[in-house]
Amino acid sequence: MRCFSNIAVLIKDARLNHKNKFSQSELSNLLGYKNGQFISNVERGLCNIPLKMLSRVCNILELSPDQVKEAILKDQVATLDNYLALSSDIPSENNESVSSIVGSSDKTTWINNSTNA
Repeated sequence: MRCFSNIAVLIKDARLNHKNKFSQSELSNLLGYKNGQFISNVERGLCNIPLKMLSRVCNILELSPDQVKEAILKDQVATLDNYLALSSDIPSENNESVSSIVGSSDKTTWINNSTNA
């Protein structure tokens, strides 16, 4: 039910399109892991990048923090939507997609929506 597809695509694309064309093992080693299994798992959407590694990932792959935040937020929205869709005790009129709240990159809009709820 957890969704990691957006961060998976971002990391894989950034790794393959980077000027150094890192292998999964090389990138894993740069992040302090012993083999490429960690990056393989991330790129297959099986897990997320640990929060403590986000700055290193941004630096190594030359990604902006906003790119990483956007991918993670999209994954969180999809995860929440998946879990809410399974919940039968929430009436459908109250089961608004989280995407409509987080879909805007305007932080003020999101804050206003969440405080007016």
